Amino acid sequence: QVQLVESGGGLVQPGGSLRLSCVNSGSIFSSAQMGWYRQAPGKQRELVAQITSGGITNYADSVKGRFTISRDNAKSTAYLQMNSLKPEDTAVYYCNLVRRNLREYWGQGTQVTVSS
Repeated sequence: QVQLVESGGGLVQPGGSLRLSCVNSGSIFSSAQMGWYRQAPGKQRELVAQITSGGITNYADSVKGRFTISRDNAKSTAYLQMNSLKPEDTAVYYCNLVRRNLREYWGQGTQVTVSS
């Protein structure tokens, strides 16, 4: 059973920072691609950032230069460092894991609210 548990969301003022964490309980983390997606009210879920098992990263244009995705295979944890947050970053953020066989799994989501 593959489980993903996110943490680190919350309320932050514009310009502030948050770091999201996603812990995988299984033993497949090091070979999996990890990603962060977000879904704002009334909008479709969208890709925020991805990191391959080899450490290659990909970002949505809207977050380039502000967000950084990383992973610690020893801790089976993926991170999303979010800086210079804007109100339009407000959304539920979901962790995503894609195995080598392309089966994917999702976390339960963590709310990020950027507001003064």
